[in-house]
Amino acid sequence: MRDRNEAWAWSGLMQLAQPQERPNLGQRQMALLRQIAVTGSITQAAKAVKLSYKAAWDTVNALNNLAEQPLVVGAVGGKHGGGSRLTDYGWRQLRFYETAADEYRRFFARLNQQIHDVDELTNFMRRLMMQTSARNQFLGRVTRLHLGPINAEVGVDIGGGDHITALITRGSVENLNLQEGSEVMALVKASSVLIMVGAENLKLSARNQLRGTVADCKKGAVNGEVTLQLAGGKTVTATITNASIDRLGIKEGDPAMAAIKSSSVILGVAL
Repeated sequence: MRDRNEAWAWSGLMQLAQPQERPNLGQRQMALLRQIAVTGSITQAAKAVKLSYKAAWDTVNALNNLAEQPLVVGAVGGKHGGGSRLTDYGWRQLRFYETAADEYRRFFARLNQQIHDVDELTNFMRRLMMQTSARNQFLGRVTRLHLGPINAEVGVDIGGGDHITALITRGSVENLNLQEGSEVMALVKASSVLIMVGAENLKLSARNQLRGTVADCKKGAVNGEVTLQLAGGKTVTATITNASIDRLGIKEGDPAMAAIKSSSVILGVAL
């Protein structure tokens, strides 16, 4: 196993290999791994990369779950009675990352000579590469962050005068590095969307109330899909029963409202 001096040298090499002002290829996660390698402590590593202790542990657990083998394990004994260390497999991933990050930086340097606005291209490509089963996907920017001890309310402007509020954990805010102005994707399953008609004077507990016009209404064997066209140009789709479609008398061209609980909104960021 490498000694501490080699870990420090490795950390320096990795810092040089960071792509600058480009999609980060998991930069925050790898920065945490580097600091664990250098300090032998998740607590110290969390401080170095400006994460809370819980957020750092959540990140480590997520990385271990995603990897074929554990990247980080507990270290027994030692001068301070234990800590954390990278496995050989974890060190190997760092080496791979160094090579990829260096080539990534060189690639974008070349691309920047040929394309006027590389940032516009890369931002669009990142959105295309994100795949999810959620039917409703809204690109937006964070306009408000209200942090509580455990949970946080995040306000997102999805354009056209429409806004969505998401209720997520405070740890998720840290893991996603959310700030006002951050670009996010708001994801909502179609089964989590309620369709209401004639609800102009009805008070609801659902935080998100998106008003629009029925653009499409299709029945299936048991359930159907109802899609609303919002004033700002976005659409929102709900999966509801055929009986509900009949009971509400939903038909194309009618005004309607999509109600979504804030706890049903998932936020994601492009890496």
